[in-house]
Amino acid sequence: MKLRHPVLIACAAFLAALIVRFWMRSLRYRFLLPKTPVHPNDPKLSGRFIYALWHEHLLFPTGIRFRGRFHVLISRHADGELIAQVCHYLGYQTVRGSSTRGGAEALRELVDKGRSSHLLITPDGPRGPRRRVQPGIVFAASKTGLPIVPVGIAYRRCWRARSWDRFAVPHPGTEAVVVALDPITVPADADRAALEQYRVRVEAALLEATRRAETAASCPAQAAARTPPFPARRAA
Repeated sequence: MKLRHPVLIACAAFLAALIVRFWMRSLRYRFLLPKTPVHPNDPKLSGRFIYALWHEHLLFPTGIRFRGRFHVLISRHADGELIAQVCHYLGYQTVRGSSTRGGAEALRELVDKGRSSHLLITPDGPRGPRRRVQPGIVFAASKTGLPIVPVGIAYRRCWRARSWDRFAVPHPGTEAVVVALDPITVPADADRAALEQYRVRVEAALLEATRRAETAASCPAQAAARTPPFPARRAA
């Protein structure tokens, strides 16, 4: 049964945010980062980015308190309102829209928010196909001027939902491996053909980052981790 009443949605979102916050705080985070500063908590970071991760890993950002402002793109589908309110209770601001609902309005808002905020987008959401980048993220990168950081995530142990994205729920206390690759900048004057080339490039980078994260999570002794020169602050 889906929630429709605003009060029920708000109560459910508050409860879900509490559970998610304490659940994800129990994880041990390990970062494999490029030489280019891309971690939001890195004091050497300059500028803002669009962070791209698969829809199945939406829980990951809730376990770390990132510095600076973040806006998360959430769809306008029925379940989006609940997710948006959970994000609110976890300290994230949202932009509502997707390729099927409110896309043009969401793009205008992303461009506006991108002037002073990082953006977080799941480019295969809200309905898939799984691990297939939709063109919206490269279009948004072209219009905002923000480079895209491909982020791959894997948990040593997790449960998988039977949803289209096989949503990942990590076991409490398990290790979360995060792989970020070098930023990808999309030119402002990119035409349709160029945007498609960048879409393919971002998809390939996300798949590679995910492959590396999954390899590191399953074979920790063989993974050469680059620990950030700063603490990854846990959510309060």
